[in-house]
Amino acid sequence: MTLSEMLIGCAVMFGVTYLCKAVGLLLVKKQIKNTFVQSFLYYLPYSVLAVMVFPAILFSTSFIWSGIIGTAVALVLAFFRRGLLVVSVCSIAAVFIAELCLNAFM
Repeated sequence: MTLSEMLIGCAVMFGVTYLCKAVGLLLVKKQIKNTFVQSFLYYLPYSVLAVMVFPAILFSTSFIWSGIIGTAVALVLAFFRRGLLVVSVCSIAAVFIAELCLNAFM
């Protein structure tokens, strides 16, 4: 991934996040009471970020299986509410070990 691609991705993420907040402020003058709309506006930036990052997680390694293993480790640790540093380091270690094993056998 080049620097220009990363900057474009950051600009798109900023735009989506800002648009969600700005549309809510400009179009709706009173507080939104509908819980579905509230949760939709709250989780929209996170879902857009996940959709943009997930393909890079899988295809940034030599083998797609090491990306899948790293994602699985991160999801399991996040499910058990571990901290961001623990999740990141453990998933990176899992990808590293998977890459070593896959390079040794292939």
